[in-house]
Amino acid sequence: MPANAILTIAWKDILSEFRSRETISSMLIFCLIVVVIFNFMFEPGSSLVKEMVPGILWVAITFAGILGLNRSFIYEVDQGCLLGLLLCPVDHYMLYLGKMIGNFFFMVIMEIIIIPLMIILFNLDILNILLPLLLIVLLGSLGFAAVGTLLSAISVNTRAREILLPVLLFPIAIPILLAAVKATGALINEGTFASAQSWIRILTGFDIIFLVISSLLFEYVVED
Repeated sequence: MPANAILTIAWKDILSEFRSRETISSMLIFCLIVVVIFNFMFEPGSSLVKEMVPGILWVAITFAGILGLNRSFIYEVDQGCLLGLLLCPVDHYMLYLGKMIGNFFFMVIMEIIIIPLMIILFNLDILNILLPLLLIVLLGSLGFAAVGTLLSAISVNTRAREILLPVLLFPIAIPILLAAVKATGALINEGTFASAQSWIRILTGFDIIFLVISSLLFEYVVED
């Protein structure tokens, strides 16, 4: 079944990562460094904290996400496994979805740790809006992983693959990041889900667009 094939590919990536712990550890260390450095920029109780936290959160998520996306196909190419995956008797979009789910999972693990840390360090009183905030973070991460997985497959066979991925990804992911930052800011500053609903709809729309387009284009990307 297609679902079994997708989950098998995702589970392969997750199992490999839990054996090495290289991707998650590097993502977490980067996030911790970003959050701690930004924390020293503000005086305790500063009124600027709520205005700056959405940007800080998404800077940490996106740049740490780049580290995970860079490694997504590098392991497959360096170990000669990519050809084997492409020869599997499944449609290529299933391979894309499996890799994307793996990347999304790693981002979620990072966010589970970094969000409570930010609440503590920045002294945020957001427990009443925590669930909507988690929804925004998950939607933003999903869209970022969707387009990032496709572009990771494009950049992996180039010499400057570590540099090329962010150069390609950030301009294309601007709609996702803009909607995520705006939704997060509206939610934290206004304190109501209704204030962020319009941006959440936009974010959801871009998620669907990026998922559909990336799954359709992935076959042509890996054939080259």
